[in-house]
Amino acid sequence: MTPQDMNARIVRYGELQPCKTAFIDAHTPGSNQKENFTIIGGGVSESPDQHVHITIPHGFNIGAAGQPPKCRNSMHNHRTAEVFFILSGRWRFFWGEKGDAGEVILEEGDIFNIPTNIFRGFENIGTDYGMIMAILGGDDAGGGVIWAPHVIEDAKDHGLILGENGKLYDSKKGESLPEGVNPMPLLTKEELAKVDCPTTSDVIGGYVRRYLDMVALANDGAVKVIGETGIIRDKPGFEVDFLTRANATEEKHAHDKPSVLMPVKGHWRVDWEGGSAILAPGDTMSVPENLAHSAVPSMTGEAAMYQVIATDDPAGQTWQG
Repeated sequence: MTPQDMNARIVRYGELQPCKTAFIDAHTPGSNQKENFTIIGGGVSESPDQHVHITIPHGFNIGAAGQPPKCRNSMHNHRTAEVFFILSGRWRFFWGEKGDAGEVILEEGDIFNIPTNIFRGFENIGTDYGMIMAILGGDDAGGGVIWAPHVIEDAKDHGLILGENGKLYDSKKGESLPEGVNPMPLLTKEELAKVDCPTTSDVIGGYVRRYLDMVALANDGAVKVIGETGIIRDKPGFEVDFLTRANATEEKHAHDKPSVLMPVKGHWRVDWEGGSAILAPGDTMSVPENLAHSAVPSMTGEAAMYQVIATDDPAGQTWQG
């Protein structure tokens, strides 16, 4: 594959195109400074303004959220897996319908495989603009977002209405629901009762892994973070591996499904037959199936990278041991 072909499959951090109207809380004070990015796949944006960098189906989606300090993402649910790792900043993740059932603080490089069927939100509690990278299960990312009822009601007070078709309508722009389209119905008490509300210990122990712990594990070889044999045992339709200088190899390998390389620390050289490229933190590289390639740090110093590989498992969290 030529360097030109591969360059079309690399999204540089500095070239990411944000959308500030991606979701229903885009006008809600405290959430109105969010920037949403769809890097690979269709994403879950409710806005036609969302730019998609790479539209090639991978079996999963790659996205990101950028937020200034004290900006939060409102309580929502997904039907398939949602995995975040912290690229920059300090972040608080919380869950429960009102966001008061539990919380965890994550630092750069930490990863969180958020369980399905729980309301979750997050906020940047650092002192600078922060970025979290996201992996979402399935090519259609589970058919969109399920919002907690109060989020929909708050948004309406600030001019945004979500239609039952999953699209946003902004009264501040003179928009209204089209004829025949009703507002998105609020979840009933019976439906809310079916949403899980796990304890803090269950979530942190089962679904959170710390960057420094994974760095230590990498000294002993490959680290499968999420997978049937991973340190987070789950089968959400993709696997996640953790690479450092200690376990990276120049020996080329290939996968029978698309994969994605996402550096979190240091610069990485990716080689394949026909070319090479340097990736920096925040860059995202899509590697085609069956393309032999290798990835190793290109400079001295700290280096770490996440690798995402599609699997044949159904999109969504299926089990955890």
